[in-house]
Amino acid sequence: MNKTKIKIVLLAFIFLSFTNLNIQSQVLPGGDGTIIGQTIKEGARPILTGMPMLLIAPDSRAGSMGDVGAASTPDANSIHWNAAKLAFAENKTDITFTFSPWLRELTNDIALSYLAGYYKLNERSAVGASLTYFSLGDITFTNENGEDQGIYMPNEFAVDVSYAMKLTDNLSASVTGRYIRSDLTQGQMVGTQKTFPGQTGAADVGLYYQHAIYSERPSNYALGLQISNLGGKISYSNNNRSKDFLPANLRLGGRYTTSFDQFNEVSFMLDFTKLLVPTPAVYDDEGNVVAGMESEETGVLQGAIQSFYDAPNGFVEEMQEISISAGTEYWYKKTFAVRAGYFYENAKKGNRQYLTFGAGLKYNVLKLDLSYLITTAKVSNNPLKNTLRVSLSFEI
Repeated sequence: MNKTKIKIVLLAFIFLSFTNLNIQSQVLPGGDGTIIGQTIKEGARPILTGMPMLLIAPDSRAGSMGDVGAASTPDANSIHWNAAKLAFAENKTDITFTFSPWLRELTNDIALSYLAGYYKLNERSAVGASLTYFSLGDITFTNENGEDQGIYMPNEFAVDVSYAMKLTDNLSASVTGRYIRSDLTQGQMVGTQKTFPGQTGAADVGLYYQHAIYSERPSNYALGLQISNLGGKISYSNNNRSKDFLPANLRLGGRYTTSFDQFNEVSFMLDFTKLLVPTPAVYDDEGNVVAGMESEETGVLQGAIQSFYDAPNGFVEEMQEISISAGTEYWYKKTFAVRAGYFYENAKKGNRQYLTFGAGLKYNVLKLDLSYLITTAKVSNNPLKNTLRVSLSFEI
């Protein structure tokens, strides 16, 4: 299969998984179901959403620590993980750029790019902005007769603006507004339906608490909470049945940092995350709901609330929908960092399981971060496996 054909297959997979335009996932009692041609185990109900790009760790630092970020120390990448941390940032300004190759084992021109920065207005507040851009490179579209329809550049992006403020000396809060645009088919026909770019808006809210521990070793701990991507559903056609939830997400995490001496410091972090999106129901052969709850006409806020109790298998399945991130970070002289982490997602909810490693180097106002991902799942479908990601930051 040549490069163009590979990318067309990738585009079709991404488009179908994002939109569910012509797919109704069914997992029948006592039998298997299929999602985009992939046979899944009995009872497996991965939650499909539009714009899953919004859940990808955009930076190398968090990407090397198992995708933790709710309560990690503040930097410009906090806009994605928990913007409330910006109010406690030590630097006046921080600007960062990350480049993440995508599916590098298949092609070389698909990538995720992330640009973010913040500015401290004063000791108690800060503003930030970021741009996340996902490009599928150049793809040649053809019609059903194989006739060339032109070369296009499918892409999607999100633009964020954040404001963070200290509520007390130890507690801060934030709000983030987000504009989202996804153009995967560049107006091409899918079956008999005309497609167009999906556009919508979303918002994040965050809380962050940090406190010093006075002992022989200078230490501190932090707690963070963020609800992200609460916004309008996204659609790529005029078919109202094809509207998809954004990947609204609840992230709760903690951090403990201690210094052994003036040169050595280590942090331990743990995050729990859950999609605030309805779980797919179980249908019978006639399309009637036999377990779980129908969600097609469910609103965004109702869907977020419903996501805590609508799993067909009850409490056990709700717990399966919580993913876990654990990471550690060691700094020597605030100049050189070594990082590692692990991410776990239940096999019935996506089966993303991987180890991450990385390092950081800071010289004057420049900082370089690297991360590498090794999948541990028996069946791997992680597009970032065995991929080196690079972040470059300027701290002022």
